[in-house]
This record gives sequence, structure tokens and C-alpha cells, in this order.
Amino acid sequence: MQASTSTIPHLIAAAFHALSDPLRIHVIELLRQRELCVCDLCDALKVSQSKLSFHLKTLKEASLVNSRQEGRWIYYSLNIPQFQVLEKYLAGFSHNSVISPAISCCDLGRGE
Repeated sequence: MQASTSTIPHLIAAAFHALSDPLRIHVIELLRQRELCVCDLCDALKVSQSKLSFHLKTLKEASLVNSRQEGRWIYYSLNIPQFQVLEKYLAGFSHNSVISPAISCCDLGRGE
């Protein structure tokens, strides 16, 4: 599903919020290697399932992870297209490495 231009700022903000927590970063790092079930994530992170569920919900709402259910287990994986949106957004800053100085308000005819 392609994001519309109007939803991109929301997706970027949600993604940066989701990435602002060390535990969620650790989840992302674990999922870089392979899809994992909740029980494997809990074991690797040494956290309870209820605590992890809160963080996984935040990552899902930011479209950073996908989930699928198989039997009674839920498996999580990275949503690569969302990371590509973030990569494209951040790449735009390196292309604009020269930032023009501000134009004085007086130069724009707004001065008094």
C-alpha cells in the first residue's frame, strides 16, 4: 500500500516516536535478523509479555513492524517499505547540505 503525500508527515513522526525508546530499538535490531514470535522476543529482551506488547503496539502503529498469527503464536517482522520512507526522508537532508541564510523581514517589504 502506497502512502499518500498527506500521510507521509504523520508516518514519519510516528516512526521517530516509535524509535525513541531503547527497548523498541532493541526489538528492531532483533527483527533485522529474522521474523520472531513474541515468546522469542520476550526471552531475548528479558521482559514480560505485557510490557513487550505495549512496545510492539507502538511499533505496529508506526508501521515499522508487521505481525501475523500462526496458531496461537504471533510473529513479528520488519515492515521494510516504512524504513524506506524514513531513509528517503533522511536522505533529503544530505542532499540539502548547504542551508541558505534567512532573508531579513525588512528585505521582504514587511518592515515598518
